[in-house]
Order: sequence, then C-alpha cells, then structure tokens
Amino acid sequence: MQDKFNELKSILAEVHDLNRASSVLGWDQNTYMPRGGAEARGNQLGTLGKISHQMFTAEKVGKLLDELKDAFPSESDEAAMIRVTRRDYDKATLVPSEFVVEQAQVTTAAHEGWMEARQKSDFSIFEPHLAKVLDLTKRYIEFFPKADHPYDTLFDNFEPGMKTAEVQAIFAELRKKQVRLLQAIAEKKQVDDSFLHKKYPEAKQKVFGEKVITAFGFNPNVNRQDKAPHPFCTSFGINDVRITTRYNEKFLNTAIFGSMHETGHALYDGGFHPSMERTPLANGASLGVHESQSRMWENLVGRSFAFWEHFYPELQKTFPTQLGNVKLGAFYKGINKVEPSLIRVEADEATYNMHIMLRLEIEIAMVEGSVALKDLPALWNSKMKEYLGVTPPNDALGVLQDIHWSFGGIGYFSTYSLGNLISAQLWEKINSEITDLSDQIRNGKFDALLGWLRANVHVHGCKYEPQELVQKVTGSKIDPAPYLRYLETKFSDIYGL
Repeated sequence: MQDKFNELKSILAEVHDLNRASSVLGWDQNTYMPRGGAEARGNQLGTLGKISHQMFTAEKVGKLLDELKDAFPSESDEAAMIRVTRRDYDKATLVPSEFVVEQAQVTTAAHEGWMEARQKSDFSIFEPHLAKVLDLTKRYIEFFPKADHPYDTLFDNFEPGMKTAEVQAIFAELRKKQVRLLQAIAEKKQVDDSFLHKKYPEAKQKVFGEKVITAFGFNPNVNRQDKAPHPFCTSFGINDVRITTRYNEKFLNTAIFGSMHETGHALYDGGFHPSMERTPLANGASLGVHESQSRMWENLVGRSFAFWEHFYPELQKTFPTQLGNVKLGAFYKGINKVEPSLIRVEADEATYNMHIMLRLEIEIAMVEGSVALKDLPALWNSKMKEYLGVTPPNDALGVLQDIHWSFGGIGYFSTYSLGNLISAQLWEKINSEITDLSDQIRNGKFDALLGWLRANVHVHGCKYEPQELVQKVTGSKIDPAPYLRYLETKFSDIYGL
C-alpha cells in the first residue's frame, strides 16, 4: 500500500505546485501588476486552475483514495491526508473544470472593478462584476446536494464541518452580551485617542512595524511584506510566506495592527510540519482557526499593556513630536478605545464582531435572493446605523471597504468572529501552561508563545477539523465564554465598569 500512497502523494504534490503558482500570480496582481494586465492574468489563472482541477479530479485519484481508505492507522498523518483529500476530491468532482476557468476569469476582472469602484467610491462600477460573482456562487451551490441552508455549502469551504445554524446560534449569544458591554461602556467617560490621528510618516511606520513583527518571529529569509490596497497573507510554501499591509499617515493604528494581524497568519502558514509540504495537509484547519492566530497576535498580544511596556519607548523615540508627551497608560487606553466606527479592519475589539454579524446577514440575503444588488449600499448603511450607530458617508467607507466579494469569498466573514472566540480559548490554555507569559511579553520575548502555538496548533496543519482541533487543544468546542470574559475584564479596567 505504501507504493500506492506514494503515487497519490506524487499527484497531489503537482496539484499543490500548480495551486501555489496561482497564488504567486494572485500576489503579484495585488502588489505590482499594472492595471492593464487584468485580462491576461485572468486567463493565466483560469488555465492553471483548469489543469489543477483536472489533475485532482482524475479517475485515478479517486481509485487510489478508495484503495487506501483503511490502509493506515486513523490517527496517522497518512490517514489524515487521505481523509482530507477524499473530502476535497468529493467536492471538486462535482464542479466542472469549465466552471473553474470561468470563476478565475470573472473574479480577476471583479477584483480590478472593485479597486476602481473603491478608489472612486462608486458601487455602480462594481455592481455588474458582483452580479457575475453572485451568479457563479449560486451556480456553485447547485452542484452540491441540497443542504439545510444554501449558505452551508459556501461556509463549508472555510469552516469544514460547521453549519450556518451553529454560527448563528453562537452569534446570537455573543450579540446579546456584547451589546450589554457596549451600553455599559457608552455610559462612561470616553478615552482620548486624538494623538493617534496626527501626521505619522509612512517610512517611519514601516521601520517600527518591521521591528515588531520581526520580534514576533517574522523571518526575512522566509517571509516578505509589501503594500496592497487591502492587507492579506499568502503562502507559496512553508519557507515562502508573504504578507501585505497598508499605511494611513493620519491614523497610526492601521499599519501597525494590520501587520501584526497578517504576521499571525504568516506564522501559522510557516509552522506546518515539514512532512506536510506539497500535500493537502499544508493548510490551516480552517479560516476560523487561521483568524485565531492573526487576532491573537494583533489583539491579545499587540493591544496588551505588557506589550507596550516594552515597545512604547521605541515608538515614542520614532515619533517624538506626536507621542513624546503621551503617557503609556493614555496610549494604551487610546489604542483600545471603544467607539463604533466605519471600517472593519480598524474596529476595536468590543465592536468588531458587530461588523461581522452585519456582513453575515447581508451575505445570506444575497444568497437567498432577498436583496437586489443595487440596494446593497442602502442596506449596508441602514445596518451600520442599526448595529453600530454610524452611517457611512460614501461607498468606499461602506459597502466597498472589503475585498472578499471581488474574489468570490462569500461565506468567509464569519471566520473572523470565530477566530476571536478561538483565540481567547487558546489564550486561557496558553496562560495556564506558560504562567509567566505576561512577563515574557513585557520583556519583548515571544519565543515561548510561538513555540507553544507551533507545537499545539501549527504543526497539525489541517489534519483535524476546526471543532476537533479546538476540543483537542482546549478541552471544549468553540465557546464564546472565554472571549466574553476577556472583553469584560479588559474593558472594565480601561473604562472603570
């Protein structure tokens, strides 16, 4: 059976190479590709996607999977690879190769349309592209057996094994308690964050941000950071993981915390066991688990008081005019200010999940066909008013702010909130085992934290489904309680609740 396993592994390695080559093209499209290259890039991605899809869905692969079904112990990496491949194969064989090509071409054009629409703050430019993306999405759902809800088919691509109803139940509990917390905070005196909105030159932000992520474990030998309209992380292999960030010279938080966030993704992608390279296991357990890593480094580490005890003197030295007279305590409160805002990626921890709940409801309405695309800006604005009490002044700060619909990522957004919940569960477990973690962070030491994550989360790749992994590591499935405890403790201290 080992020969058959090696044969399967060889085929999957070549499929993996093609998919990573597509990732290189996608990275280039977001960073350096001239705008005029969009049509050619769409064709290139379509061709690679078609070849990859045909290789992966070949009858030979299905036959090998059948023959290897019970060939290895259930807990072995070999058995896990066969399980994951079987799941992906069964889904991929339901989707025609021609659809894969069309999807690549449509989403490449949609991305360019989104960038132009966002730049001009005009949703009507993106609307026809989104119509094509949504049509593809609905056609994709039709390829699969009927689910409890059509959105389940999409959600399963990002959170294997989880259902829309599960997430809605988690969100219902979360919403109720977070609204109470936000109401309590609103009754208190607001903290001052005016010093974050001064002039912060991009070049200096870049130098400071690179010092921070290097301390986290971002390694120039295997990692790279560039600029893009929307921050993202992409992997071409365990030893080539890249991130992007964006800078706002009028708001300090954007690049610093954006880089921390994407570094969390990069550390995960670089932490899979080397034996998983060029196999289907060289992926995160789910996007929710992936987001738990990025949100942990961004928030639980990067927005902690202990972190800034170490890094704030360096930041003051970098920006003496802006921060020289701002005390550490005031800075800490400022970067953690709770205030309903327009932009998801810049939202504070207490309001962030409300942005996600809004998007989930809108996406479900899009899939169900209960909202016309031309009405999305108005719907978005009304829900922002309902959920957060603010109304976007234009499309760029509203319905066009996120990149996800342009690349067909309908079903993605919930993973951000799930990541918040998982990060807090992991954090409680980590602190019970690394009892001096706060002191280590206070001293700018992150080796033990990264080592724990490597050993308990990263090394498994996608060997386990998300709920299974969280249960294995923390002792329970995804649970909002640790995250709510974290929020209440942190903001009670900041706002004197």
